Amino acid sequence: MPTAPTKTLQDQLRDAEEIIRKKNIELNDNRRTINDLRREHDTAEKIRQEIFGLSAHSLPPPEWISGKGTRNGARGGPLTVWSDFHYGEVVDPSQINGVNKFNMDIARSRFQRLVNTTIDLCENHMGRANIKYPGIVICLGGDMIGGDIHEELLATNDRTPHQSVNDLTDLLGAGIEQMASKFGHVFVPCVVGNHGRSTKKMRMKKRVFTNYDWSIYCNLERDFRRDKRIRFMVPSGPDARFDVYGHRYLLTHGDSLGVKGGDGIIGALGPIMRGKLRLRDQMLDIGAQFDTVIMGHWHQYITLPGLIVNNAFKGYDEYAMMQLRAKVSRPSQALWFTHPEHGITAHWQVYLEDQIKVARSNQWVSWEAAA
Repeated sequence: MPTAPTKTLQDQLRDAEEIIRKKNIELNDNRRTINDLRREHDTAEKIRQEIFGLSAHSLPPPEWISGKGTRNGARGGPLTVWSDFHYGEVVDPSQINGVNKFNMDIARSRFQRLVNTTIDLCENHMGRANIKYPGIVICLGGDMIGGDIHEELLATNDRTPHQSVNDLTDLLGAGIEQMASKFGHVFVPCVVGNHGRSTKKMRMKKRVFTNYDWSIYCNLERDFRRDKRIRFMVPSGPDARFDVYGHRYLLTHGDSLGVKGGDGIIGALGPIMRGKLRLRDQMLDIGAQFDTVIMGHWHQYITLPGLIVNNAFKGYDEYAMMQLRAKVSRPSQALWFTHPEHGITAHWQVYLEDQIKVARSNQWVSWEAAA
């Protein structure tokens, strides 16, 4: 078998110079990336400080969610996710067999029901213990506005993104204030979604700071900055990590799991579980393990060990019916409880509309116009 020709010293030198050239290019690319990231964070910090009047970074989670000093007989602490409001979007019932209707007025009505029902479930359906809750965790999970990211949304939305930001700042602020008056303390971790982006395509760089969700969160944090009962956590990245009674949570919107797809049998469950494994491996690499991941985005309610997927506040829509042929889902938001000894102990769906009742007819042929 013929042997490969031996490289001359000059050939070896050229190879070494080529390796050095490629490494220099890689090094310069890394330097540019680092400088870009520094500029992004610098810009974000200046925006928080100069426009919103906030500190450069949110304060760490409050002490009360650690569970220190918890007395025997405590019911634990309630957590809820408010996500996928798609505020400003319009759902026409005549196009989806009358199973849902959504607009600005309905969003306001649903939100008041969300707040009142959450309080009722916590106070009257979890046992009337003498020991009060230490507070409540309200996760703001993104896609708070519908946005103008598609032509059909631009044509059918009843609010512009800027109007939606102003409306939701007031609406969410009133709800958080009501929660603080009932529970004493409120912790609000926040992540942005994909619908609130101000760009045509989803960006990885400056993902958070080019999103209207982030503006809403900073507005709220500014409004409550002197209220010691309420604390916000608004990270510069796509995820928010926090512990409740030692249980480690990771909040993310759910659109950036590194997976796509699904099928007609298990629907979104396949990509969600694959994405959860990717998240786990990524966080293990940086020493940021979690026990349970919380997300929205998929517009359905799923609870499994280590996973909570929030349903859509907006409810069923034309895309779910025509593009996905998805099962009709009654609009709801997730509520659950974390106990200092037992971990997650109870799950509830906070329903935002009455249950749909299908009328039966004995007539040979009948029909009904959509509402």
